[in-house]
This record gives sequence, C-alpha cells and structure tokens, in this order.
Amino acid sequence: MLNRMHTSKLGVISDTHGFLDETIRAIQLFRDHSVQTVIHCGDIGSSEVVRVFQGLETHFVFGNVDGENEVLRSAAEETGNYFYGWFGSIERSGRRIAFMHGHQSPQFEQELASGNWDLLCYGHTHVASFQRHGSTLLLNPGAFKQVPRPTIAIVTLPDMTVEPFDI
Repeated sequence: MLNRMHTSKLGVISDTHGFLDETIRAIQLFRDHSVQTVIHCGDIGSSEVVRVFQGLETHFVFGNVDGENEVLRSAAEETGNYFYGWFGSIERSGRRIAFMHGHQSPQFEQELASGNWDLLCYGHTHVASFQRHGSTLLLNPGAFKQVPRPTIAIVTLPDMTVEPFDI
C-alpha cells in the first residue's frame, strides 16, 4: 500500500547556528530538488535564519544553543511556518516523522526505543549520519558550524531513501 502513496521530498537541516549564507544555499538546494517540507532540528541561531524559510513549509524545534527563545518562535509564526518547542512530529506520505535536537538524552532514547516513528531526525552532534534502528530510520543531517563542510539531507517519502548534500 505504501508504494501507491504520493511521493514527496522532505528536507532535513540542523545546527545552522545563524549562518545565513549557508542557510540560503541550503534552501536553494531544497527548492532545486522539489522539497515540499523542511524540518529544522534546532540550534537555529537567529530569527534571520528562520525568516529565510518563508514560502517553504518548515517545522522548527529548539536546540540547546537556542534555549527557549520566543523570538525564534515568533519569526516562524510570522513566516507562516511551525514551531514545536523541544519536540515535534508530523506525518507525510503515510510516514510518521519525529524531530528534536537530540541533546535531551533520556527523551531521545525513549523516542528511539518506542518504535512509534518511521523517521527520527535530530542534530546536536554535528555529525551527519543515517542508520536503521529497528523499524526507525535515524537521521542526523549534519551541521553548519565546526565541520569541514556544511551538510543537509533530503529524504524521499514514502520509500525513505536519504540523499546527503554538501552545501
């Protein structure tokens, strides 16, 4: 049944840390690859970063560097996007997707072990990776700070193929 569902592309980004030029390049890459929805896994860094996602459906969560910065939440709402606090979830193409920054170790481990998610996206480590954990695909798109190259990921749904990209 899943293979008859509508195919869509999900962009995953994290740890932008206020790097505006790199974020703009990532958004262009998302647009070039027909990404319909973006998830930002926290450590956003500035309201300017949030604002450049205007016109592209984006779902944000806080990272440990962001704290509970209500300016970020307001910027998301002003641009017609979504802010979830520390943990978010959506469903796309029949797939259950959760996202968080990942520094909240007990909650992260609980969500991963729950088996409730087809895809669990996180950031924090600045290390790009994707791997299976039982029935859940665990995805970290990488970061824009303290890395040799900024990276993002695009997931094709519902088949869950992941393409990592250097920015």
